[in-house]
Amino acid sequence: MTDKLSQDELKRAVARAAVQHITPCLGTGAALGVGTGSTADLFIDELAAHRDAIAAAVASSERSAKRLRTHGIRVVDLNEVESIPVYVDGADEIDPTFAMIKGGGGALTREKIVAAVATTFVCIADASKKVDVLGRFPLPVEVIPMARNFLWRELAKLGGEPRLREGFRTDNGNEILDVHGLQISDPRTLEAYLNQIPGVVTVGLFAARGADVLLLGTPDGVQELRRPGC
Repeated sequence: MTDKLSQDELKRAVARAAVQHITPCLGTGAALGVGTGSTADLFIDELAAHRDAIAAAVASSERSAKRLRTHGIRVVDLNEVESIPVYVDGADEIDPTFAMIKGGGGALTREKIVAAVATTFVCIADASKKVDVLGRFPLPVEVIPMARNFLWRELAKLGGEPRLREGFRTDNGNEILDVHGLQISDPRTLEAYLNQIPGVVTVGLFAARGADVLLLGTPDGVQELRRPGC
């Protein structure tokens, strides 16, 4: 129980740090991109105190949109904005190049779309999410339902074990195959390969568009790290 509380405290610390990071955008009329997941939930809760300065938010899931509205923050469709200065979201894993596995909450496709529009992607995570090689966390792949069995066979060729996320549909009405047991040493190449297989909507590798800034919660405080070359 102590470990769980400690992890929750780290998540809350990075959520607070993220609010400070987006402060220059507040009051400018710009829309803020908001991700999905347990750490993103805490970030949304921290945003509540600043709701009067937030013109609008673009949410990466119905879950986040509902939470934002509960706090009185206006949610708009991505098609209503031309740009997003900052997108804040968590990660299931992040490697030294700031490539990530995302999609544990099932919102990987919309997360990837909003991240693509954002000028800066701020990843908020506790220290347990930082890894040397991606793959300890199962890799989510959103798939068109009619292609599920075909894609299961294709994904098994990678050497991992695909499993259907039972009883789950994405906000887009699709299914997710979680691939267990991979070691992903070249996430950018694997992302490109998987995304071109017919029936794949998107893969939960965020390498071509990785994070720009990592706010990492550690027992010694929140570290702000930047992507190599950024």
